[in-house]
Amino acid sequence: MRSIWNGAISFGLVSIPIKLVNATESHSISFRQIHLADGGRIRYRKVCELDEQEVTAADIGKAYEDADGTLIPITDEDLASLPLPTAKTIEIVAFVPATEIDPLQMDAAYYLSANGVPAAKPYTLLREALKRSQKVAVAKYALRGRERLGMLRVVDDVIAMHGLLWPDEIRATDGVAPETDVTVRDAELDLADALMATLGEVDMDTLHDDYREAVEALIASKASGEALQPAASDDRGGGKVIDLIAALESSVRAAKKARGEEPEETEGAPVAKVTSLAGRKKSGGTGAKKKAASTATATSTGRKAATKKTTPGRTPAKKSTARSTTKAATKKTAANAAAKTAKSATGTKPAAKKTSPKKRASA
Repeated sequence: MRSIWNGAISFGLVSIPIKLVNATESHSISFRQIHLADGGRIRYRKVCELDEQEVTAADIGKAYEDADGTLIPITDEDLASLPLPTAKTIEIVAFVPATEIDPLQMDAAYYLSANGVPAAKPYTLLREALKRSQKVAVAKYALRGRERLGMLRVVDDVIAMHGLLWPDEIRATDGVAPETDVTVRDAELDLADALMATLGEVDMDTLHDDYREAVEALIASKASGEALQPAASDDRGGGKVIDLIAALESSVRAAKKARGEEPEETEGAPVAKVTSLAGRKKSGGTGAKKKAASTATATSTGRKAATKKTTPGRTPAKKSTARSTTKAATKKTAANAAAKTAKSATGTKPAAKKTSPKKRASA
């Protein structure tokens, strides 16, 4: 790998000659600008404003533009003569736990390579010291015309350096968080936990750039003159979320399906029943209230049905009473007729009727 900077690590009184190489590379596909009319390439030329002549990179220097527009030339010699101990040195200033470094400060990453055989021993010493202490080194260095902040750590058997932004370059979070008060229910947190558990962990080496692969396929099809079949649209419902619980449950189902697991549901029943029920219990027994309401409705319906069945039965009861009265009157008439016949035959009066207790009491 080609080095982009040569210098030394200053570790107290120990100096370690190193070479700085890029630890990352970009695989992004770059495009050129063309003239749509004829396909000609569009190029940007560097032209001097005074004589309108195109200039080469060797003829271009640096200058600082003052507030009134005045340009103050600054040469590489001017910068090299600055009284900076970090001009060619990565100066370690402290060793701290890695947790004290805010990931927001992370910038470009570099590998530090020992420059020459004599540098191997102090390089290894610093590497092993970092491993045993389980700390990272905070350092200052100068690169591309400015002093920078860096963090040194061990990657495999190599010392790596991450460029860090200065603390005052990190913007405050004011006005970024939601300004409205939002309450998150336990049931929602339970489903979010279930979704996180379903997604699980991932091997970072298996992740790749799907978009770049699609662009490469497009370029290959264009070059060969073949038509590229459009990909199926992946409509994930990017609209407004109406029901957060339903969205979380759907996400859990989709994640389990992607992992080849059978969703814990029957005929479209909500997934993660145990989690949902636990959340409902925590949120105040919503299920019990629904059950009580259903029971009350069923009881009310039963009473109405019983009332309807009883009402028609009253009419037959009246008819039965009328029939009994008619039969009793018929029997009484037959008895009177028989008594008259017996009187005419014997000439005696029938026995007197017994007076009811009520009539005797009144007498």
